[in-house]
Amino acid sequence: MTVYVALFSGINVGGNRIVKMAELRAFFEDQGFGDVATYIQSGNVVFTGEGDAAALTERMEKAFEARWGFRSRIMVRDAAWFGNVVAKNPYPEMAGDPTRLHAYVLERAPTAAEIELVAERCTGPERFEVIGDVLYLHAPDGLGKSKFAEVLPRVLKVPATARNWRTVLALVEMAKGA
Repeated sequence: MTVYVALFSGINVGGNRIVKMAELRAFFEDQGFGDVATYIQSGNVVFTGEGDAAALTERMEKAFEARWGFRSRIMVRDAAWFGNVVAKNPYPEMAGDPTRLHAYVLERAPTAAEIELVAERCTGPERFEVIGDVLYLHAPDGLGKSKFAEVLPRVLKVPATARNWRTVLALVEMAKGA
């Protein structure tokens, strides 16, 4: 059995598309997964199962939409992938301030041209680096005040879901215990 982490996008945000974590855990168990645990209300699920992460993503997106009646983009990655996110953090000095460091899990690695378009829009105090299919963002004033973070999804054109560093570290620890 492989330990996976599923990251949901667009659930439980602003009182919309509400999915209770107890229901989400039961949903994963009904799908045949084991050791299911959730972390906070934004849709983070650690579980064990078999198969390819891409195939699991497709399967879970279809089953989720059938169950809840709306689509949520889901990014499934294995525990080793998450360990690499932490190991490759280009801003280790910011790891102690987990609300100002974020990892955007990307559906795919962006092209050099796509990264260049993003770099052109990064004119504030923020800084970012893309390593494979992860965009690391240091937002010194916080994500909520970041104009760059606001335009990032429209400019990058690669589907993504963001997690602050505290969540990344918590998911890594949960995956170790699964």
